[in-house]
Amino acid sequence: SISGGGSGNGIKALIDGMTDIADSSRFIKDKEVKQAVENGQYPVPFAVAYDCIVPVVHPSNSAGNISMDQLKAIYQGQITNWKELGGPDLKITVISRDTSSGTYEVWEKIVMRKERVYPGALLQASNGAVAQAVSKNKHAIGYIGIGYLNENVKALTVNGVEGTPETTLNGKFPISRPLYMFTRGWPEGDTLKFMNYVLHPEKGQKLVGAAGYVPLY
Repeated sequence: SISGGGSGNGIKALIDGMTDIADSSRFIKDKEVKQAVENGQYPVPFAVAYDCIVPVVHPSNSAGNISMDQLKAIYQGQITNWKELGGPDLKITVISRDTSSGTYEVWEKIVMRKERVYPGALLQASNGAVAQAVSKNKHAIGYIGIGYLNENVKALTVNGVEGTPETTLNGKFPISRPLYMFTRGWPEGDTLKFMNYVLHPEKGQKLVGAAGYVPLY
């Protein structure tokens, strides 16, 4: 069985011995490793895919490219109108993920450079919820993993670079990350079979690509 809810929740379930595999879009923190070991669990990381986090706006928005500095200023509440970015005269609605999200933590580290997203941002619990909120709001900006891009949102280029599998793997797109699965100890039995399937170039890795993410190979 599988359930979602943010990277931190998956890792907490692993620490508590409640799951065989924790999916996480960030690496496990030192304090989480310490908690796991104290609970008799030893987390083993496997990078299973790559992802890039793409800023998105409503399809009607004329904005096309955005810089890392502009993204930071928007999410700090310093740039508040699209006309400051060459777009329409609309107040910007800022949409972010909540703090239990690995996607949020990567955004905070790479885009915000360790500064917090300002309190005026509207928080969503998943990539899908962000995409849906942006698709219904002409004022909005959000950020989602490449696998969640669809025709209802418009992807922005960042520093002139489009988020694609190629620019993710070669490091040109600035907001990229590996995606992980953590097992409780070295995997055995069905867990080992599943991890071998996920990492197999002709099996699981083909599904990574089909799901819209970037395969390891």
